[in-house]
Amino acid sequence: MGATAPVLDWCPVCGAKEFTRKPILWPELIEEWKLSSEEADHIDLQQGFSCTNCKNNLRAMTLAAAITKTFAFEGSFKNFCSNTVRIRDSIVIEINAAGQLSPFLQLLPKHKQYCFPEIDIQRMDFTTESIDVIIHSDTLEHVPDSKAALRESWRVLKRGGRLFYTIPVVIGRLTRSRHQLPPSHHGNPAMTRDDLRVQTEYGADFWCEVFEAGFRELSLTTLVFPASIAITATKT
Repeated sequence: MGATAPVLDWCPVCGAKEFTRKPILWPELIEEWKLSSEEADHIDLQQGFSCTNCKNNLRAMTLAAAITKTFAFEGSFKNFCSNTVRIRDSIVIEINAAGQLSPFLQLLPKHKQYCFPEIDIQRMDFTTESIDVIIHSDTLEHVPDSKAALRESWRVLKRGGRLFYTIPVVIGRLTRSRHQLPPSHHGNPAMTRDDLRVQTEYGADFWCEVFEAGFRELSLTTLVFPASIAITATKT
């Protein structure tokens, strides 16, 4: 598909104003997740609506907006990473590529990217209270014990440190584990790698495990509800 009527006025990542939209889901995945047509439309919007300039989709744009909002920055994520002293002085860990945000995060002097499952985010090799910011996008649902991963993020973050992340959320139901269900994978119908296997289908109670993991402060950011939700957990 070519350019489409914008869901947003401008891209919060790069500031551009042109977007494209294409379908992402396939019938087998829709059936595995038991999605209604409306729920499938929301996920297609989240994953398939993209900036023509920086190529970030709505999910990544929402994550970028959550980060800039938290740091009270008015402007694009690109300018934020280039010019904001607070984030440039922060130790920033990116786990897997956060959409197409990685090229901008790589501008940060103390940024480092790790890949799951090469790094086990359920048991990270970082000193307690040594990290300022952790970022990941649509990764936690693939982790066998998501609550352990959140507890580990809480451990390694400094006081006042923040975890920014996204997960696919179907808000019309509650979270369920897929451990006893047939394997379901994200990516495309041909991808069956273990790191793409879905361990948790998140529903409206997705926020509960954040508090259960030890965080005491949580905020949500959306650009288009309920298609895009980004989570910010702060270690107080």
